[in-house]
Amino acid sequence: MNILNYKSEAECAINNPVLQKALANLQERIGKGTAQGYRELPEGPELRLKAHAIRMRSIENLDILLIALADGIRKNGGHIHFAYDGKTALKHCLEIARKHNVKLAVKGKSMLTEEIGLNHALNDAGIETVETDLGEYIIQLAGEKPSHIIAPAIHKTKEQIGRLFQDKLGIAYTDDPPALTRAARKALREKFLQADMGISGCNLACAETGHITTVSNEGNIRMATTLPKVHVAFMGMERVTADLKDHEILFRLLAMGAAAQKMAGYVSYIGGPARSGQTDGPEAFHLIVIDNGRSRILADTDFREMLCCIRCGGCLNVCPVYGKIGGHSYGYAYSGPVGAVVNPLLMGINRASDLCLGESLCGACMEACPVNIDIPRMLLLLRAKLAQGDKTWDVKVKSRVEQVSFAAWSCLIQSRPLYDLFLKTAYHGQKLLPRNNKMISRLPFAGKGWTQSRDLQPLAEQSFISRFKDNFAEKQND
Repeated sequence: MNILNYKSEAECAINNPVLQKALANLQERIGKGTAQGYRELPEGPELRLKAHAIRMRSIENLDILLIALADGIRKNGGHIHFAYDGKTALKHCLEIARKHNVKLAVKGKSMLTEEIGLNHALNDAGIETVETDLGEYIIQLAGEKPSHIIAPAIHKTKEQIGRLFQDKLGIAYTDDPPALTRAARKALREKFLQADMGISGCNLACAETGHITTVSNEGNIRMATTLPKVHVAFMGMERVTADLKDHEILFRLLAMGAAAQKMAGYVSYIGGPARSGQTDGPEAFHLIVIDNGRSRILADTDFREMLCCIRCGGCLNVCPVYGKIGGHSYGYAYSGPVGAVVNPLLMGINRASDLCLGESLCGACMEACPVNIDIPRMLLLLRAKLAQGDKTWDVKVKSRVEQVSFAAWSCLIQSRPLYDLFLKTAYHGQKLLPRNNKMISRLPFAGKGWTQSRDLQPLAEQSFISRFKDNFAEKQND
C-alpha cells in the first residue's frame, strides 16, 4: 500500500464495525492483562527499567556483541551472513536456496521478512513459500498483509475465514474455529514434510552462547526449523543480548508485553545444525543479520533508543489510534506507535510523515512497553524535523505555509498591542463564517481540519485580559 493512502485507509477502518469490535476486544483483553502482569512481577514494574538499561547497554556495544555472536554461531557449526540492506539479505537467502535446490520453503512469522519483502522474492525465483503461523497463513491465502505484530489476521471474521478456506483449501464451508484450525493443520503438515527449507525470524540472540531464540504459541516455528534440511533465520542487527541472564529477563517481558503471558508456549534455542547422532534438526543452519537502515538509527543519539524495541506489539494493544485505524492504515510492515517511529526512520521521514503526525502522544505506549521505550519523545522529534527540516535525515519542511504561519503567530503573541488588534479583527471577521447553533461550523483554508468533526466556540467580543483590566479599574475607582 502506498503510504499516501494513510488517511483514506484509516477512514475505512474506522467505518468497519467488524474491525472495530476486534480491536476493542484485543485492547480490552491483552492491553489490560499486560498492565496487571507488570504489577504482579516478582521484581515489580521496575523490572521494565532494568530491561531498558539492558537493551541500551547492548545497543551501545553492538559491534562487540555481534562479533561474539558470529563466533559462537560458527563454533556451533552454523553460518552467519551480514547484510547491509534488504536487497543483500534477499541475495544471501536466494543463494542458499539455489545451493540446496530448494523448491518449497515453510516460514515462521517474521516482521523483518515482511520489511524486506522475502516472500515475493522467493516466489519470483520459483520457490513456493508457505506461512505456517495460523494468522499469517490466513492472510497469505487472502493475499493481504498482517494487521498486527502478534495477531496478523485480527481483521478477519470466522465466516470470512470459512469462505476463504472453502475457496483455497477445497473444504466444505464451516465457520467452526476448531474445524478451521484442523483444516489448516492438515494442509500445513503436508507442507512441513515436503519442505526443503525452513525460514524463521529471531526474537532475541545471545552473544555468550552463540544461539538465537524463537517464540510461538502454536509450535509451527519449531517444526519449520527442525523438519526441513536447511534452516535460514533472519535477525535485525539490534536483536542481540550479552548473556543468558539478560536474555532471560527480556524473554519474560517479551511474553508479558505481547500476550500478557508469563512465558510463551514454545520457546526454541537454536545455535546451529543437528549434531552427529541427533535425529532432529536441519543439516545446515544460516543466520542472516540485517542492517537495512538500523546503523543510521544507531548513529543518532536522539533515536538510538528505538533499537531497544523487541517487537512484542504491546504498544499496539493500548494505543488509542491503532485501536481505531488498525494495522493496514500504516502501510508498512510495522504498525502502531512502534511503526509510527520505525517506519519513518527506515523508509524516509517525509515519505511516512502521516504516521508520526497521526499519533495522539498520550503516552500509553511507553507505559505498556516491556522495555520502557520513550516513544512519545521520538514522535515529537520526528514532528520537529518535519516542521523545521533536517539535512542529516534528508527531511524537507512538510509545509512552508504552516512554518510561516507559526513563525508569524510567535511574533504576534509576543506583542500585546498586535495581539489585541488581531483578536478584534478576528472577532469581526468570524461573523462571515457559517454557524450551527451559534457555534462556528467551518473554518476556511487550512483551518477547515479543526471543524471537520467539531464545531468551534466563537471568539468573545472582549478578551479575558481586557475584561480583567476593566474590572480591576472599576474596583480601584470604587
